[in-house]
Amino acid sequence: MQNYARAQFGEFLDAIASKTPMPGGGAVSSAAGALGAAQARMVISYSIGKKSLAAHQDALQEAADRIDAARRLLLDLADEDALAYGAMSELMKLPKDDLRRVRELPGAVVAAIGAPRAVIACCADLLRIYEQIAPITNTHLHSDLIVAAVLTEAAGRASRGNIVVNLPALSEIEFGDDGPHREKPVDIIAQVDHHLSESLQRLGRIEDLCA
Repeated sequence: MQNYARAQFGEFLDAIASKTPMPGGGAVSSAAGALGAAQARMVISYSIGKKSLAAHQDALQEAADRIDAARRLLLDLADEDALAYGAMSELMKLPKDDLRRVRELPGAVVAAIGAPRAVIACCADLLRIYEQIAPITNTHLHSDLIVAAVLTEAAGRASRGNIVVNLPALSEIEFGDDGPHREKPVDIIAQVDHHLSESLQRLGRIEDLCA
């Protein structure tokens, strides 16, 4: 199953539950972030046009556009993660000295790590937007904004595991001069954990603003 943006929700859940490697944790994490974004977008939909929030309409529309773009990106990343996992899994089954494996594995591993990193960055951006709009949205939907924030923070945190599981492969492969640049696993995790720490703190502030 591919193109999760066009899949029916029930079909997507059935595909996740089936005995197939894809969609897996990466796609689920991305989809959770997209659900959070959709929930936040609903909050804005009920805030745009509200007379008591007239002074904030431009800011709300800008936030709506950014959230819509992030939701589309997260669904694209669900597909990207599944494709990257499939490519890496296929290459890892080949002998270590196989020329195709040697040539293509570095890029495949970088892609498999890159998708969840992008999810984490996207979710961090979304939480920044949620914090900005919390004081200027319809207060009757603040519980919905909390749902959006919790889902989005969880999506980013879940994506960390999809990075960690592939770091050993990153450490084992050799990168040629003309191949993708290799970052040190410790640097990747440090950057990821920085994003996640900020996101968790931001979630707490959003919950306080919406209490």
